[in-house]
Amino acid sequence: MAGDDAPVMKATQEEMAAANIDMASRDYCAHILIKLNECRRATLFAPWKCEHERHSYEKCQYKDYKRRVQAQTQAQNA
Repeated sequence: MAGDDAPVMKATQEEMAAANIDMASRDYCAHILIKLNECRRATLFAPWKCEHERHSYEKCQYKDYKRRVQAQTQAQNA
């Protein structure tokens, strides 16, 4: 992972508040979570629906985790 792929917040505080995103979930993947929750509500939370949105959100969360681990490792080694 290169250092030039720093995450950017794509959802504003107003968008997250309007979508009722809790404070713990207001991270770099919140814009995907907003779409996922909209899909979930539209399909009455059917577990087999919204698979693409869920996968996108989980992938974003994993990439963010990997980025934070790498940053922590670099900070410890510096």
